[in-house]
Amino acid sequence: MFTFVTTRKGFFALATSMAAMLAGCAAEGQDDAARTEAEGSAAASAEPSARESITDDSNGGHAIAVSATTADYASVDVTKTGDDDGDEADFYGTNAAVYAEEGATLNLDDITVTTNGAHANAVFSYGEGSTINISNSTIETSSNNSGAIMVTGGGTLIASNVTAHTVGNSSAPIRSDRGGGLQQVTGGSFTSDGMGSPVIYSTADVQVTGASLESTSAQGVVVEGKNSVALTDCDLVASNTSKNSDKSDWYQAVMIYQSMSGDAAEGAASFLAKGGTITNAHGDVFFVNNTVCTIGLEGVSITNEDAGGNFLRAAAAGWGNEGSNGGQVTLKARGQQLDGAMLVDEVSNLNLYLSEGSTFVGSINPDGAAGEVYVEVEDGSTWELAADSYITSLTCGDAAIKLNGFVLTVGEAAYEEGTTSEGEPIEVQVSESTGGPGGNGEPPEKPGEGGPGGPGQGGEPPEKPSGNGEPPEKPSGDGEPPEKPAGE
Repeated sequence: MFTFVTTRKGFFALATSMAAMLAGCAAEGQDDAARTEAEGSAAASAEPSARESITDDSNGGHAIAVSATTADYASVDVTKTGDDDGDEADFYGTNAAVYAEEGATLNLDDITVTTNGAHANAVFSYGEGSTINISNSTIETSSNNSGAIMVTGGGTLIASNVTAHTVGNSSAPIRSDRGGGLQQVTGGSFTSDGMGSPVIYSTADVQVTGASLESTSAQGVVVEGKNSVALTDCDLVASNTSKNSDKSDWYQAVMIYQSMSGDAAEGAASFLAKGGTITNAHGDVFFVNNTVCTIGLEGVSITNEDAGGNFLRAAAAGWGNEGSNGGQVTLKARGQQLDGAMLVDEVSNLNLYLSEGSTFVGSINPDGAAGEVYVEVEDGSTWELAADSYITSLTCGDAAIKLNGFVLTVGEAAYEEGTTSEGEPIEVQVSESTGGPGGNGEPPEKPGEGGPGGPGQGGEPPEKPSGNGEPPEKPSGDGEPPEKPAGE
């Protein structure tokens, strides 16, 4: 038997001790409950907020469409199926997943856009005054004629930190069509896999800064007509493994041309690259045909992985009128390394300017005289010949040309190393509609600074048909519009 004995004083001490213990247990229980509630609240706040899903599966419809107003969308997943065909989609944006028109402003942040349908462009700004701002977003299109971000008719689209991937043919991630407009892209990654799908197809003014650009099948960049592309600190990779037209025998990383389809006004085109890299896997780095253009290069690391490819080819091909469809090129290199041959055929011409410490290691028309070529080498820059070369006119100081044992023919005479020369540039023949931005090798101005922002330099912006109106016909020539090399 167990006996418990205590005094009154001991009893009160024991009771006090037990009360304290019970109070402590209660307090600890309250603390645990509070801690559990706080942890639950923190866990709840850490859970991602619910995302909205918007879908459209109609032929010709939109998942998001804004007209003549302002709208904001964030944390939205957009899915678009359904098909369309031809000019309705390419000119006016029918069947685009996300669409702005009639001067609307559409702000998009943290959205995903997925399309799987013919002519199902992802994000499309149509018409003067219409603006789409898209940031921190992901785009994927799976079918043919389906670009990622697109403008026509003078629309504006500004993208920041967008990742875009297109799979189908004729589906440039950064895409435009008749009437052009303005696209400004900052950061992000843009990849195209389809035949006839360069990363950028420009019938607009396109400015890209700090982005990764890769084409696994077609050219890297195509500029058509009186339009421009300006790359700043971008990394461009062009694989050039497929062709969707027999109008040209050559592959290239950057093509500048005029198709005469009516989708881009005739006039001076512009391609500018400053900083960053250009890597070409197959063929030539630059090809110019049936247009006038300025190419401005400044501090770009350019690699041609094709030992048989050229740095520049200005030549006639299957676009334009035979005998007058060559390329007229002004190439301005500032602090730039140029490597490879430059070929200028008999219906083309070239004005080459080397300045600010530029170096050209290569040849011009090594197989003999052809089109007119003017070369100007500023003091501090050099041309080192890698083969015999034939040019029309030369301006240089006595230390500018290194023959390396080859012959440089200027006009009818051989140039003597260590002598000065004073020549005249080639006069460029430009149509009345010339005068696009970047003609001096500078990027076009941004909106708000007196720059374009309207229909830009594309063909005349088409009026969107009402009801069942038909799109405007393209000039047909012999009854069929000419093919474009990039399928756009």
